[in-house]
Parts: sequence; C-alpha cells; structure tokens
Amino acid sequence: METRKPKVIIILGPTAVGKTELALDLASEFGGEIISADSMQVYRRLDIGTSKPSPQERERVPHHLIDVVDPDEEFSAARFNETAGAIIGELEGRKAVFVVGGTGLYLRTLTGGLIDGPGEDLRRRYREALEGEDRERLHGRLRRLDPGAAERIHPRDRVRIVRALETAELTGEPISEKQRRHGFRDVRYEALKIGLYRDREDLYRRIDSRAVRMVEAGLIEETGKVLGMGYRENLKPLRTLGYRHFIRHLKGEMSLDDALRCMQRDTRHYARRQMTWFRGESGIEWFHPTEADAVRARIEEFLRRS
Repeated sequence: METRKPKVIIILGPTAVGKTELALDLASEFGGEIISADSMQVYRRLDIGTSKPSPQERERVPHHLIDVVDPDEEFSAARFNETAGAIIGELEGRKAVFVVGGTGLYLRTLTGGLIDGPGEDLRRRYREALEGEDRERLHGRLRRLDPGAAERIHPRDRVRIVRALETAELTGEPISEKQRRHGFRDVRYEALKIGLYRDREDLYRRIDSRAVRMVEAGLIEETGKVLGMGYRENLKPLRTLGYRHFIRHLKGEMSLDDALRCMQRDTRHYARRQMTWFRGESGIEWFHPTEADAVRARIEEFLRRS
C-alpha cells in the first residue's frame, strides 16, 4: 500500500499580484503556517526591497524561511528544498502547510526534486571567478555550451545564466539535458498549486505603486545602511530589483526619478518572466485574487480528501 504523502498548499504568482494578503487570510482561517518560497526574503536586513511580511503579519501567522542568512551568505534551491522539507515534516499532521512565493525554481524543486549539480564549494569558487564578466558575454558563452538553456534564460538573468554555466562546465553536461532526463518527477508531497493572476495593466499599476511606497518607506535608506555595514554591492541580493537601482542613485550615477522608473520597468519585466515560467509548469489552478471564496472552497476540498 502506498504511503500517504504530506499535503502542501502552494500559493504562487508574479510579484505584486497579492499572494501575501490572500495567503495570510487563508493560513489564519485554516490554522496553518507559511513557508516563504521567495529567494530574496531569506536575507536579513533587506526588508523593504524584498516586500517581507510585516512583524504584525508574522505574529498573526507563523512564517518560515524569512531572515535566515546574511546578505553575503549563499542560499540555494538545494538548501531551500532541504530546509522547507524539514519544516513540512515538523508541521505535517498538526498544521496546514502553505508555501507562498514567486521563485519558480524553489517551487519546482520542492514539488519535483533536484537535478544533480556541482558541490557548493566548487560552485562558490566558480562564481567568484565569473564576478567580473558582464551578462552579455556570459549569455554568449552559454549559447555555445547549452543553446537550449540559453533560449529559455533571459540575457539579463545573471543568476540563472551562471547556474547553467556552472552545471555545463563543472559537470560536463548541459543543464537542459539534466532537466530533460530528470523531468522533476521526484514527487514527495501531495500539492495543491493555486496560481494568482491579474490583467497585465492592473498588475503593472500595482508594481509601479508598490515601488513608490517602497521608496517612501525608506528603501534608499535601507540600501545605504546595508552598504554602510560593509556588504559589497556585487553580492547577489544587492544586484536584485530595487537595490541595484538605488545603489546607482547613492553613487550619483542616476537621479532618484530615473532609479525609480528603472526599478518599475525592470520589475514589470521580471513579473512577465515569472508568468512565462509558471505557464510552463503543470498542475496549477489559476484564480484572480478576488476569487478568495473559490480558493477557500478548493482548499477545503483538498484538505478533506484522504
């Protein structure tokens, strides 16, 4: 007889779509806890630019995998998979488990397993060796080594470009071939995947408004404070949306208005790439955030089913 798999409820979707608000309501109602599947919320001291749940929201519903590493520490999909799996094991049978976020790779590895890759120490040394190379050159290198991966990865997505390069060069096999063979079929959980969507114009308005609120809430000051603590501007979390733009502003390379506009533009592009990723995933049931009652009913059915 097949052993029953732990149940997890996944709330996913592009940035600014409304995942946090809905997940808080649902987790509160179902007596659950939230595991963040956001690759930036793991970093301490980076609060405003990563849209972390507020202390009041975290008091309302327990959250996991927020503020677990410093900005200069490594945090990978493999580490997420291991840590989230341990948390699910602790909560299973006692609490409803909600996994909430927009980092597609984290969600894919949690629901489908990991592909084999180079060890962490080898990867770190490799990434350090590539720090001085620009994205266009790296993407060109990837096109030669793994055309399939280069076709899927945006030329500006340095993190995924380097991940694909390190796999190809350190293991001798393209990541696209590893993914094809693996198929992400290591199913450990019975997962209900709830995807949230909005019309593009509505989503883009929310993105632009949120960026303004971040600046008003102190994003520039937060960026300056982190740099003042000695963290280098080329660290992975400081190259992400918002932080990289306002680092340039603080260095006098960009006006405040231009930094804000570039942040808004790049966040809209990021949301579009997220939706492209999620459309390629299987088993997602899509709802508009206003359809909370329908989502609630679907979760009730899922949890009731033996």
